[in-house]
Amino acid sequence: MADVIKKATRESYGEALAALAEKYPNLVVLDADLAAATKTGVFKKACPERFFDCGIAEANMMGVAAGLTTAGKIPFASTFAMFAAGRAFEIVRNSIGYPHLNVKIGATHAGISVGEDGATHQCNEDIALMRTIPGMTIINPADDVEAKAAVEAAINFEGPVYLRFGRLAAPVFNDAETYKFELGKGITLRDGKDVTIVATGLMVSESLEAAKLLEAEGIDARVINIHTIKPLDTELICKAAAETGLIVTVEEHSVIGGLGSAVADAVTENQPVPVVKIGVNDEYGHSGPAVELLKEFGLCADNIAATVKDAMAKK
Repeated sequence: MADVIKKATRESYGEALAALAEKYPNLVVLDADLAAATKTGVFKKACPERFFDCGIAEANMMGVAAGLTTAGKIPFASTFAMFAAGRAFEIVRNSIGYPHLNVKIGATHAGISVGEDGATHQCNEDIALMRTIPGMTIINPADDVEAKAAVEAAINFEGPVYLRFGRLAAPVFNDAETYKFELGKGITLRDGKDVTIVATGLMVSESLEAAKLLEAEGIDARVINIHTIKPLDTELICKAAAETGLIVTVEEHSVIGGLGSAVADAVTENQPVPVVKIGVNDEYGHSGPAVELLKEFGLCADNIAATVKDAMAKK
């Protein structure tokens, strides 16, 4: 078997912006003195006249991006998730969300997998924050192929979009030749009748591995990839809830306010079944190697499988 290719979605972000520059002449990119880390430096090299370094002033960058939309530009404001969703929240809410401007926010270095940068940079609250902004679309791609497709989808969508990218290299499991990105539509990657695992971002590949572990024990797990957290594919999730009777959500984000909360809201209202959430509990992260931290916080195939078995025992 060929080795699995791995690539960080932040790299996919920078490459996609550069690749799409000629196709979309109104595309411009802003960064907050982190172009080497967010990988927007790739776009800067290709189109220096369309790249703006706003310095370590993330709130101001969001305001600049808002202004650029009024001149017909499609700005991608780029920085770490902690600063894009956290530090600049008020400007995103009032200057982008409230007037519903066509700003795209490229937030990299999200979640526990930021690793050694520690709790101050491990943003596990960004999806929750962005979900509260009316009209904000939230995308959290699972691999390189999906991330690149998400960038183009955001360009073609009119309105504010929050795109979440990771620092850690993630397995590439989608086929670039056949993959189709549909905004607001989840993807059933594996069918199953006993339980549904709903995952997003880095946790999608781990959930697929967990399904294999469960299969070896006679448990047939369905796996759904939710790349668009808002608007949520309520129809797909509730159909799975009705057919399997149990949902386990998995996200590299706080269990408060993220994918799990969105799924629980949808299921409670439309198709009540037990929903068990796997994510970062009500705590901060800490410094350490990314892969080891993911295991420590239970964001790995072994723990997903164990949690599913425990939930099924109580079903």
